Amino acid sequence: MTAQTWITLSLRVLLGAWFLYNGGSKIFGSGLDVFAGDLHNYRLLPDDWVAPVAYLVAWTEVVAGLLLMFGVWRRGSILVIFAMVIGFMVFIGWAWLQQLDISCGCRGDGEPISFWFKVIELPGYLLILLWLWWKGDKAPGLWTQKKQNMA
Repeated sequence: MTAQTWITLSLRVLLGAWFLYNGGSKIFGSGLDVFAGDLHNYRLLPDDWVAPVAYLVAWTEVVAGLLLMFGVWRRGSILVIFAMVIGFMVFIGWAWLQQLDISCGCRGDGEPISFWFKVIELPGYLLILLWLWWKGDKAPGLWTQKKQNMA
């Protein structure tokens, strides 16, 4: 494997593991009720939507993270994670504009939002996802099949 392939594979596995960890900590760590409370504090969703969105986001992080790690449905998992990151940017941006002093909800640990860190972190995810979109097909996946010459 080339250096580019190793970098791509490493980025894919690490980012997938990170989203798996974040989703899993919301579900199995602090619990989805805590995450739903964090979402509610942003004041962007109607009350009836908070719990379903909390479940959807956390489980989507887990599934998309696993798919990305294992290289299954790569482009689909990249698109889903990309869309989630854009959503996170909207929520964090809204909280910053409203000067809300709330928990991020990122890992379900009650950590307050560090807005300046998010300015670096979230675009960093987007750059990694763009790299994976552009170069990701070259890195092996869990069920990579080698094409054989049938001559």
